[in-house]
Amino acid sequence: MTAKMRAMVMDKPGTPLVMRDGPLPDVARGEILVAVSACGVCRTDLHVVDGELPHPKLPIVPGHEIVGRVAAIGPDVGGLATGERVGVPWLGATCGVCAYCRSGAENLCDAPVFTGYTRDGGYATHAVADARYCFPLGESGDDAEIAPWLCAGLIGWRSYRMAGEGRSLGLYGFGAAAHILAQVAHWQGRRIYAFTRKGDTAAQDFARSLGAVWAGGSDEMPPEPLDAAIIFAPVGALVPAALKVVKKGGRVVCGGIHMSDIPSFPYSLLWEERHVMSVANLTREDAREFLAIAPEAGVACEVTRYPLERANEALSDLRDGRLQGAAVLVP
Repeated sequence: MTAKMRAMVMDKPGTPLVMRDGPLPDVARGEILVAVSACGVCRTDLHVVDGELPHPKLPIVPGHEIVGRVAAIGPDVGGLATGERVGVPWLGATCGVCAYCRSGAENLCDAPVFTGYTRDGGYATHAVADARYCFPLGESGDDAEIAPWLCAGLIGWRSYRMAGEGRSLGLYGFGAAAHILAQVAHWQGRRIYAFTRKGDTAAQDFARSLGAVWAGGSDEMPPEPLDAAIIFAPVGALVPAALKVVKKGGRVVCGGIHMSDIPSFPYSLLWEERHVMSVANLTREDAREFLAIAPEAGVACEVTRYPLERANEALSDLRDGRLQGAAVLVP
C-alpha cells in the first residue's frame, strides 16, 4: 500500500486552508523527506495566507519552522542519517552563483527558494527539504518548544546582531521572536524594554517575567533613551515611534518581511546619525550561531499547541493577538 501524508493546503490567498491527503512525495538529488513532529506558526505564514506576500506557489502548504525526523534521503546527501532530528527554516535554498551568494550574503540571493512560500512547507505530516539548508538539532529539548527557533529565533538573532552592541534595546511587538530574543539579551546582560499594544498588560507582564526592565505601550516613552530598537510588529507607524526613543547614532531594525506603509515623519527624528534598516531572511551561518547559543542562554519558548487540522484556528489566534509566545502545530 502506498504511504500517505496529510497537509493543510492554501489554494488561494485569503481563503481558509483545507486538509488534503496524498502520497508521500519523492525525494530528488540533494533532498531529504522529513517526518514533521512540530511546525511553528509564524507571522510570515499570515502574510502568505492573507495575500500580503505576492506570487506564492499555488497550491501551497505553508509553514517554515519545522522540526522533524529524516524519513528518507535522496542521492548526494551527506552528513544526515535516517531518524535524525533536524530543523527546516524559511530559507529553503539559494542559487549559489549570484553576486550575493558569492559574497556570503545568501539571504539576499537573486533566486531563492522559501519554505512554505515557494516550496511546500511544514503544515503537514511530511515535508521535502534541500538537505544543505537543514540543521541537525540533537536530542535535547521538546520538538514543539524548539520549532519557533527556526524562524522567530533565527530572524530575531539576525535582527539582534544588526542592532549593534548597545546595552539598552527596545523590542516592539512582544510575540514569538521578541520573547525568544529577550531571553538571549537578558542572559547577555542587556537592558530590555518591551513595547506592546496599548493596554496589553498580559504581554507586558510576560515581558517582565522574561527579564525586561520596563514594559509599556508602543505609544509610551521608556525611562531612558535607547541604543537600538527592533520592530517585530508589522506596523509602519512604529518606525517613527522607535526613532523617537533611540539616542543619537541609534539603530531601528525592522525585523519582518512585510510591514504596513511607514508614515511621513520629520527629518529631526532621523538626524544625528540615527539608522533605519531592514532584515531580509537569514543565512545558514545565522542559524548555526543561534542554534549554538540558544541552549547556552537557556531559551525556553512558551508555546500553544494545536493539532494540524486546527491550523486555521492557530492563524486566527495569531492574527487577532490572542497568543502569548508562539503557536505550534503538532501533526
